[in-house]
Amino acid sequence: MANSDQQSSMKIYVRLLKYVLPYWGAFAVSIVGFVLFASSQPMLADMLKHFLDALQKPNDTRFMGVSLVLGVPLLIVLIAVYQGIGSFLGNYYLAKVARGVVHDLRCALFDNLLTLPNRYFDNHNSGHLISRITYNVTMVTGAATDAIKVVIREGLSVVFLFGYLLYSNWKMTLVLLAILPVIALLVSSASKKFRKQSKKIQVAMGDVTHVASETIQGYRVVRSFGGESYEIERFHKASADNMNRSLGMTRTQSIYTPMLQLVIYIGMAVLMYLVLYLRGDASAGELVAYITAAGLLPKPIRQLSEVSATIQKGLAAAESIFEQLDEEPEVDTGTQEMARVNGRLEVRNLSFQYPGTEKLVLDDISFTAEEGQMIALVGRSGSGKSTLANLIPRFYHHDKGQILLDGVDVEQYRLNNLRRHIALVNQHVTLFNDSVTNNIAYGDLAGAPFEDVRRAAEDAYAAEFIEQMPQGYDTLVGENGVLLSGGQRQRLAIARALLKNAPLLILDEATSALDTESERHIQAALDQVMKGRTTLVIAHRLSTIEKADLILLMDKGRIVERGTHAELLALNGFYARLHEKDFVEGADEAAKESFV
Repeated sequence: MANSDQQSSMKIYVRLLKYVLPYWGAFAVSIVGFVLFASSQPMLADMLKHFLDALQKPNDTRFMGVSLVLGVPLLIVLIAVYQGIGSFLGNYYLAKVARGVVHDLRCALFDNLLTLPNRYFDNHNSGHLISRITYNVTMVTGAATDAIKVVIREGLSVVFLFGYLLYSNWKMTLVLLAILPVIALLVSSASKKFRKQSKKIQVAMGDVTHVASETIQGYRVVRSFGGESYEIERFHKASADNMNRSLGMTRTQSIYTPMLQLVIYIGMAVLMYLVLYLRGDASAGELVAYITAAGLLPKPIRQLSEVSATIQKGLAAAESIFEQLDEEPEVDTGTQEMARVNGRLEVRNLSFQYPGTEKLVLDDISFTAEEGQMIALVGRSGSGKSTLANLIPRFYHHDKGQILLDGVDVEQYRLNNLRRHIALVNQHVTLFNDSVTNNIAYGDLAGAPFEDVRRAAEDAYAAEFIEQMPQGYDTLVGENGVLLSGGQRQRLAIARALLKNAPLLILDEATSALDTESERHIQAALDQVMKGRTTLVIAHRLSTIEKADLILLMDKGRIVERGTHAELLALNGFYARLHEKDFVEGADEAAKESFV
């Protein structure tokens, strides 16, 4: 098990190194810098030997004819300059590499999110996805900056100091080496613990982000239903869990570091004993230099041991990042591309169930919408209407049956090309914290002439309220259009669909958020919009679909009635009962409005 963990860690390391490759030049400069810094450590110890020699023989000349009295202080200053240059090159250029890697990882994660299929977003909450882009990538930063810096700088310091000790007195140094297996054992056991704790901390951090994100987005519901105390309790619990897990990791680290230090100092005590009783013919200067070099060892070894926690955090974070990057992107096996389609839609024997479930959401659905026709889907909530609307632009992949657009199966179109022919207006409108113009002319429509934007707004009956806004079409609408009413948001979404001018229009409960007055405006606009355009309308209010060429009544994933409005009323079945209920409710609303 431990071996497979090591293999997995090595794979992650190697994969992270691929992100370092574009910055190999800066990385090489940083390593040169750390080599300069590390090599200065034994130089300082060696200076003590010359200092003691200078005390005993002040007039002895050692350095290019300069007396030790002048030479030792001068060399110390030169070593400090040499060390400073190494420190700058190492720290600055490694930070440059690390920031670049983090930027690349963050962009790769975000770009990857936009290629993932719908089911991925259905199975992962937004809080954990955002936490991965922010918190987890920051953990990789720690591994890519502080950890690598410590590993290279302190690791090289240990190498140079050990080299100096071996050169000075190899017998005593071999005694010091005897404690290395104990250090290795401590580092290995602590690393496993740090890795497990890091994964738990990341999940806990995702929970904190998730709760905060949900509460911020749904603050109106929280306030109107008195959910403040519940949300406070939920957030405090998630935050406390995160705090406790972080404290657990700090506790492990706090116990482990002194233990390691104790082992190192036991080694130093043994060394002192050897120096005092087995000094041999070494001079006082050589022994002091040796002890000084050995005394410099505990600090880099301790820092190397502490960096294990940072590396394990980074590895656990990198693992979760690579898990997402390894997700299969949205399947696009299509090869067909059409500049423009006529909009004839045919559905043949279509059945569908969501991945991982057994229940059929759609069961043997068949119908045809000729070019320019309006097809209406009605039925109670959960009857499969919206699922059918989501299958046409291939938000989900169907296996049974066919959906044909202009006689070509939608699976055979290239995804981008297919979606270019379809304009979709959902019940839940998504707007961005940008200007009205940029929300209408979004994505492929960006840069559309302002006249076209204005005409689309007028056709959607949105121009009247846009022109009354403080900056007109340049007004920011707030996050998800929070500064607009439900009806205004819906009209902007319809304006966006109008500007797209696609031959196939899907309106999924598009008028449900509108008041009666707005609905009258929109209905008039839709009558114009649907001319020469195939339209699939999913309707809650039957008044919006009376003019449909074909009405399909759905129940439990099947079409139970089909026909025009008049034909279905004459059948005196489900549709007739729904219409009667809708008519009574509509009359009540009209009565209320006339009373007001």
